[in-house]
Amino acid sequence: MNWRSGSRGVVLTAYHPSGGGGDAPSGFQSKRKQDRNKYRRSGQYTMNHDHSKKTPDGASIDRSGSQDSLDALSMDDYWKELENIHETRGNNHEERVALVVKEPDEGELEEEWLKEAGLSNLFGESSSDSLESEVFLSTLTRTQKAAVEKRVETVTQTMRKKNKQHHIPDVRDIFRLQNDSKENVCDGSESSTVKTSENKNETQDGTRGPKFSLGMDDQKRPPEDMPSSDTDINLEISFAEQAANLKDSSVGEMYKGGGADTLLPNFRLPKDKTGTTKIGDLAPQDMKKVYSLALIELTALYDILGTEFKQQKAVKIKTKDSGLFGVPLSVLLEQDQKKVPGTKIPLIFQKLIAQIEEGTLETEGLLRIPGVATRVKSLCQELEAKFYEGTFNWENVKQHDAASLLKLFIRELPQPLLTVEYLKAFQDVQNLPTKKQQLQALNLLVLLLPEVNRDTLKVLLEFLQRVIDHRDKNKMTLKNVAMVMAPNLFTFHGFGSKTIEQSEFVMAAGTANVMRFMIQYQKLLWTIPKFIVNQVRKQNTESQKKEKKDRAMKKLLKKMAYDREKHEKQEKTPNDADVPQGVIRVQAPHLSKVSMAIQLTEELKAGDIVARFLSQKSGNVQTLKKEEVFLYEIGGNIGERCLDDDTYMKDLYQLNPNAEWVIKSKQS
Repeated sequence: MNWRSGSRGVVLTAYHPSGGGGDAPSGFQSKRKQDRNKYRRSGQYTMNHDHSKKTPDGASIDRSGSQDSLDALSMDDYWKELENIHETRGNNHEERVALVVKEPDEGELEEEWLKEAGLSNLFGESSSDSLESEVFLSTLTRTQKAAVEKRVETVTQTMRKKNKQHHIPDVRDIFRLQNDSKENVCDGSESSTVKTSENKNETQDGTRGPKFSLGMDDQKRPPEDMPSSDTDINLEISFAEQAANLKDSSVGEMYKGGGADTLLPNFRLPKDKTGTTKIGDLAPQDMKKVYSLALIELTALYDILGTEFKQQKAVKIKTKDSGLFGVPLSVLLEQDQKKVPGTKIPLIFQKLIAQIEEGTLETEGLLRIPGVATRVKSLCQELEAKFYEGTFNWENVKQHDAASLLKLFIRELPQPLLTVEYLKAFQDVQNLPTKKQQLQALNLLVLLLPEVNRDTLKVLLEFLQRVIDHRDKNKMTLKNVAMVMAPNLFTFHGFGSKTIEQSEFVMAAGTANVMRFMIQYQKLLWTIPKFIVNQVRKQNTESQKKEKKDRAMKKLLKKMAYDREKHEKQEKTPNDADVPQGVIRVQAPHLSKVSMAIQLTEELKAGDIVARFLSQKSGNVQTLKKEEVFLYEIGGNIGERCLDDDTYMKDLYQLNPNAEWVIKSKQS
């Protein structure tokens, strides 16, 4: 991708399939090599371009012996990959298509941000009907609220300058209800979240409520069993709140500039008794809420850390609506699902990975050594013609050629795999002060990706880890793989023909580090933080309460009242009437034992309940394996959530006592 500034935007140069367009400029490789060697001698291959980074005790950091460190020599893989990419393009002369990234006018960026965050009804004709926004805003933390207020204030000032006619809300009015409900707040340090009762497990309308809180009291004073290790990732407290607390404390000085050390810590997720929530575990309606909250949280985190967060916006251009290379992921997936219903990853992407793995992953230099450029171009054209017909002969594809085709597929996407909107945000992760904050930002960015991009990225990262697992034989360590893959994901279509500036070298090392993070911590990145799940629960609870209040205010016809009463009886859970206290009723409609009363104990886990159902033998039982079925939490304060086997059921029941419990497969 060639970033080129213009009067109204930035142009990303996109290429057609088979390598794209444009000859390599005269002397490109030799000039790049001279600049690269000059830069290497200056010793400036650190992520943050800081020559004086030291450990807290003042000692210099020696990374020369680490397989995970980034030194000048290891960057060679990055530059060689760029040269291979440019050489491939130099052999092709096809027309280029310019992908224009629009530079927004004043206030447009913030207005677009509010729309993306699900707060568009704060403005325009629908601004007076902001009930949904009130519920949403009531669940925000202090730092999230500040991020929203900042954008609303900017949009308000812009609208007043432009004399727009529709209603312009005042920031104070937007949060008035939340602030009025906190009469005890006098110093502005409290969160804008609305707590549930801590002493009673009952809400105002008489239904049993959860024992969870999103307030700052919990965030300022974590419970004793909360993670305390520097390598433990705390998912219970807002990342931005953690950063604000760290910034305000003396401990923050200890970690200042920690991002410069390129050694990767052994980060881990402490066990959560109510279960870890992965992407794909929640219902679509709850994932929409997760997206909005993740965007606000990421913005708040960047605000606290003093890093600018701006979403890019690509102007729509004409793209291919069929084929393999240079086709949007969404279009590819749509045409693939007609052939293989339910598939979530483009078939060509799956096949290329399978082809690489068909040979041994112990091949030395796998991913680093390029295929023959002319042969790769020929294979690309042949695949376009024969892949969907099923007549392509995969026996002709050598392993290094398949690896080159895989990277070509990623590069030739009309928009980056990490999306135009968030590519810069992914790159800017390198500028955050600590590695833990970098990991937290990446976690939120993954949540913001479109589903097809996120699923494709996940399959790619899992494949890259399998390559690294054979590093003793193939000589492809984590840093080697990151160096080779970073240009394909982050530079999109390579650098331009101008002399490489020093800042581009810094960006190269930084994006390679971000690539390492994504590979190393991929399991953590696909986890939905518990504080966001709790905010979703809170939104659902508040929405249900408001809906009930609205229904009560209406005068219903007799028949409607009868139907509602009947419906409520049907919804009445066995927890209230059919079974004694401390017992839940679990449904399993697809198994021979369709229902079972389960006594809750301190040690009972979701996996134990699934195993108990599967142990019931019957002639009509489906042949389902334990790894194919899961226990689901449905209703109450969540739409639907797939539980991991280590979820402690008594703790989860206390969090959502009005839920129903169903065993089913993820496909059903």
